Amino acid sequence: MPKTHFTREEIRSFGQLSPFELKDKFLQVAQEAQEDRLGQKGKTQIQMLNAGRGNPNWTATGPREAFHALGYFALSESRRVWTADDLGGMPERAGAGERFEAFVRQNPGLPGIELLHRCVHHALGRFGFDKDAFVHELTDSSIGDNYPVPDRMLPHTEHVVRAYLHEEMFDGHPPEGELRLFATEGGTAAMCYIFDSLLKNGLLKKGDRIALMVPVFTPYIEIPELDTYEFDVVRVEASLFAESGVRQWRYPPEEVAKLEDPTVKLLCLVNPSNPPSLALSERVVRQLVDIVATHNPNLIIVTDDVYGTFVPGFRSVAAELPHNTLLVYSYSKHFGATGWRLGVIGLNDDNVIDRTIAALPSDERDRLHRRYSSLALEPENMRFVDRMVADSRQVALNHTAGLSLPQQVMMTLFSLFGLLEDGRAYKERVRAIVHRRLGLLLEGAQVTIANDEGRAAYYVELDLMAEARRVHGEEFADFLRSTYEPVDPLFRLAEQTGVVLLNGGGFDGPEWSVRVSLANLDDLDYLKIGHHLRRVFNEYVEEWKTASTA
Repeated sequence: MPKTHFTREEIRSFGQLSPFELKDKFLQVAQEAQEDRLGQKGKTQIQMLNAGRGNPNWTATGPREAFHALGYFALSESRRVWTADDLGGMPERAGAGERFEAFVRQNPGLPGIELLHRCVHHALGRFGFDKDAFVHELTDSSIGDNYPVPDRMLPHTEHVVRAYLHEEMFDGHPPEGELRLFATEGGTAAMCYIFDSLLKNGLLKKGDRIALMVPVFTPYIEIPELDTYEFDVVRVEASLFAESGVRQWRYPPEEVAKLEDPTVKLLCLVNPSNPPSLALSERVVRQLVDIVATHNPNLIIVTDDVYGTFVPGFRSVAAELPHNTLLVYSYSKHFGATGWRLGVIGLNDDNVIDRTIAALPSDERDRLHRRYSSLALEPENMRFVDRMVADSRQVALNHTAGLSLPQQVMMTLFSLFGLLEDGRAYKERVRAIVHRRLGLLLEGAQVTIANDEGRAAYYVELDLMAEARRVHGEEFADFLRSTYEPVDPLFRLAEQTGVVLLNGGGFDGPEWSVRVSLANLDDLDYLKIGHHLRRVFNEYVEEWKTASTA
């Protein structure tokens, strides 16, 4: 197999890019190689396999069918009020529940109607909602003819989503206190709103010290470096190895102990992690609880738990440290809904953030009073979660803030589906998909990873240097480091096999590691990717052996 045609200097320069930008370069390389082969007589076409992005290739069809069935009912409600060709009116609340029951009886064959009916009745029985009020909220929101009121989140939606989070993020055992929710345009918007409001409210200042548990989703690395923030970043590194030489992607106590420093004001983590895809161990959670209790009581924690549903018995840091933690959850990965942009921020009513704002110096409190004075007579009593809503629309546009109502309806139906037995069965199926793909990848690559019950398996990060050292010794590892750039294997994969992966170094992981998304390709594609990865690895071994005997 020939080496990549790029020089080491070119590869080194490309290695400075964000992994998601570098991915585009790999895609270009793979595409050009594919076209070259098509143009050369006798050359076989390579299959491009892009495992660089975590967009799942499954979708939850049931709740989507329920959403569309609801849409037909909502249109009937609109036409009932005002019928003039394509002109309808606003659905009415009075009698909405009985009209919904009549619609269900009259349309037994409508796709999604039976699941929609069960979702509605589950909510009525579980939460004691007024039937007309709940059905009307779903109906009017499905039409999307009003602004979101309340702007932070619709009242019935908040109850439903809170119950879903209790089930999935807190393992059915939520901490004491009310979890208030802010519906956002996906987890990415949630990140933007949190960083922005922490700064706007004086909880963080430019240049402050924050901590990241790494490897981590790249935007958590890049946002603190922006000139808006220029934070002093402490990295808590998952650097534990097993005795066999296999990287465990776990945090040693001395790394977590960095958070004892009270000058560390914010901790950001993705749990389960991205890319290693492991839930935090009980040992690390207990250490975090102890650090907050004894060393750093005002530490603010942002935990991004989008992959939590892929780990049985998952329990968020927000369950153990509810007073310090902002919980971020997105529906995108579990439900195959990245295009819907559905996310939520959760914050316990009793929290260190609101207490810190109340204890700010008088000049800061005066500044914040002026900032939010158009929204409340006593703006100092505004909770941080409501300040995020206002800040998301530059305060002045708070009256039009909030996630679009059809999006909130889809969020409600995803959540209700997840609370039903249907949703639990679906969850087991998607978990099985990613673990099956992981097995096929490892079979092809012949790489050993740690056996870990906290593995979500949505991604896997493979430490190629650790594997080189474990299998062939330090001499081979030294050869790789001295001869090639860490992203060289990825260029070879793209150019010679059409496989696109991401570089683990871009996630603040080991430079010679690669991230494979197990979510977005067909099962057998992962066996092929594994074979290609092993082929490239063996090529380095042969080059080393040749150089050693020269």
